[in-house]
Amino acid sequence: MKRAHRIVFAVAAAVVLFAAVSVLCPVAAQARSAVAVEGAKFETAGSIRDNLKIYAGKNVVIHLRSGKTLQGSVKSIGDHLIHLEKLSGRDFYDALIRLEDITAFEARFRELK
Repeated sequence: MKRAHRIVFAVAAAVVLFAAVSVLCPVAAQARSAVAVEGAKFETAGSIRDNLKIYAGKNVVIHLRSGKTLQGSVKSIGDHLIHLEKLSGRDFYDALIRLEDITAFEARFRELK
């Protein structure tokens, strides 16, 4: 009998604790909405190079002709090459990519606020 009372008491305490956390932490329960990232845009009349210039200093995902993808921050863009720094998943590495090998790139247009 005492064991059954302990189990019931433990379950009741867990329910009360969960309810208290839910009430006392309303920030975690509030819904977040997606808002536009300032300055994010694609120029469909421009080249890949022109579009990448818009994202200098920002994080992008670059798709290469070979099928490989690289994610990092655009450091600089030249006439024929792009310097991608802080590669995702490759600590301490940068990449120098020929613009002609880029088939597409992705950039963040929305974020949660």
